[in-house]
Amino acid sequence: MAPDPWPKTSARRQVARREGAKLEETALAVDIVAFAASTCTEDNSHIFSSAHCGYPAPGYPGPSFVFTPFFTIGSFSFTKPMLLALICTAVVLAFFWAAFSKPKLVPRGAQNLGELGVGFVRDQVLRPMMGKRGDSYLPFLVSLFFFIWIMNLMELIPIAQFPPMSLIGFPAALMLMVYGTYTYLGIKHQGLGGYFKNMIPTGLPAGILAIVAPLEILQYVLIRPFTLAVRLFANMFAGHILVLVFTLATWYMFSLTIGLLFSVTSFVLTVVLTAFEMLIQALQAYIFTILTAQYIGGSLEAGH
Repeated sequence: MAPDPWPKTSARRQVARREGAKLEETALAVDIVAFAASTCTEDNSHIFSSAHCGYPAPGYPGPSFVFTPFFTIGSFSFTKPMLLALICTAVVLAFFWAAFSKPKLVPRGAQNLGELGVGFVRDQVLRPMMGKRGDSYLPFLVSLFFFIWIMNLMELIPIAQFPPMSLIGFPAALMLMVYGTYTYLGIKHQGLGGYFKNMIPTGLPAGILAIVAPLEILQYVLIRPFTLAVRLFANMFAGHILVLVFTLATWYMFSLTIGLLFSVTSFVLTVVLTAFEMLIQALQAYIFTILTAQYIGGSLEAGH
């Protein structure tokens, strides 16, 4: 007896209907996005506006992290974060030149602040990690700390209002510089073979050593530089997103209705988060610098 064809035909119809419904939903979603793009702008994106538009959420990629280039040369584009990096470099150079170009026996003004900054890095970063033998690296660590800190502070400066370290390229560039420095110093002071040999602990049983040795080498070669860059990037990225969200919410919900309550709450959270972000900005500069000092100190002599 021939099999009944109707069950297969019914199943095919159901599949066709489901696929048709998915296509209709996709087309509707595209139409909604296109309509929102044409009618909703930053000028009328307010919860109580006549257009009833939602404000574009900050995120990456988006206008909060992707900037229109000031100029382009071939494939190179000069953007706002690059300009901020140059400004921060100039600020650090100008400050320390003003502080120490003509030092006085009794420090005043910029020299007084400069000595406080240098003393902080020396006593709280360099000496605990490297001892007095690391004093020759003090200028490098001072420059690194204040450059990162000023770059982070750009988030709170009017007009700038963006921390370049929230773009992974800037922490990655600093990480490569630090990684190249402590790797070079390790090979210089311990020799090529000794540098890699001293990564591995001694006195362990063969079975445990077979597990520990690859992990230690992986830590030196990959984990250290990766976490050094990502830690700074992730903290600044997340902090900038939080401040943006509550700042935008303060304006988005502001009106002489119940929305005022939510707007005031968002404003209070913005102030609190801004104060917290100032702490994080200094703390991340400190952590990056003290880890750099630790890695350089470990390169000057065997770690195990």
